[in-house]
Amino acid sequence: MSLSMGQTNATSWRGFVFLGFSGFGELQLLLFVLFLCLYIVTLTSNVFIIIVIRLDSHLHTPMYLFLSFLSFSETCYTLGIIPRMLSGLIMGDQSISYVGCAAQMFFSASWACTNCFLLAVMGFDRYVAICAPLHYDSRINPTLCAQLVGISFLSGYLFGLGMTLVIFHLPFCSSHEIQHFFCDTPPVLSLACGDTGLSELGILILSLLVLLVSLFFITVSYVYILVAILRIPSVKGRKKAFSTCASHLTVVIVHYGCASFMYLRPKASYSLERDQLISVTYTVVTPLLNPIVYSLRNRAVQTALINVFQGRLLGKG
Repeated sequence: MSLSMGQTNATSWRGFVFLGFSGFGELQLLLFVLFLCLYIVTLTSNVFIIIVIRLDSHLHTPMYLFLSFLSFSETCYTLGIIPRMLSGLIMGDQSISYVGCAAQMFFSASWACTNCFLLAVMGFDRYVAICAPLHYDSRINPTLCAQLVGISFLSGYLFGLGMTLVIFHLPFCSSHEIQHFFCDTPPVLSLACGDTGLSELGILILSLLVLLVSLFFITVSYVYILVAILRIPSVKGRKKAFSTCASHLTVVIVHYGCASFMYLRPKASYSLERDQLISVTYTVVTPLLNPIVYSLRNRAVQTALINVFQGRLLGKG
């Protein structure tokens, strides 16, 4: 009888309510202003990177091509989460429909997985540039670039779809309150009825495939890069070679550190306050870190940005 009632509640309720920032009270307005400012800077920075790389012919190289797609992927990732979060903070409406929650989970998971694969591709690009510089142009050709980007996006969508289906095929109990500020996999999975062990295992396997496989390729690439750098006789040469990888390494450490903490833990170790802090870092700070660390510190990108502002690339100079 209780099972029947649980199933009735699961099928009759078709929406969820976010409780992520409900305990902040009057501070929600301050959070709205803070997150809005960060989001504007993040969106503007990533869009500028895409435009500059598109306009400046000097940046039409594989490294910057991959960077522009990473900026595009990061932008799409934030579009699926932050505007809805800002709306809830300022309007007070923290509800989301069942379909809307599933769609948000699919797109956020898809773009997050795509980011992982693109970072792995960028690591491979740095490996070829440092370990086989004379063969770089022939190996990292336009056809291979298109294939790597296409595989990254397609794989991201497939893994995102898999994660969403694993969770949303389950019945949900009468509780519809998500202890988070968006439809992420762990908090939504915690609302499912019955035995969720198999679904938890499925999410863990998918997360391991995305994070560990891509991180494995990055690690292997950097082992070869490190060996190649140590063989360079001059200190100046070693510093120059390492500087081309430092920005990518910084983004990789922050990205994979946050993602691993969020998705490679047992269900019992979840903590609302701690998880929200990591999620805010992952959804707000990391997309901002990409253009600042990886691009805006790059002299070629800085020069291109100056040219754009001066109108030279737009035919106004």
